Amino acid sequence: MGYLVAAYLVFWGVTFFYVLYLVRRQRALEERIARLRTQLNPEHGEESDALR
Repeated sequence: MGYLVAAYLVFWGVTFFYVLYLVRRQRALEERIARLRTQLNPEHGEESDALR
């Protein structure tokens, strides 16, 4: 029974850190997209951010 509890703890620990990794990666990608939009269209970059 102890192995089952340990397996659940390991599973949820790995799942938690994987989701945290995905959230951070998503934020970084969104920031990069925003920077690219600003570089490609600088006069409309700030307006498009305000519309979100």
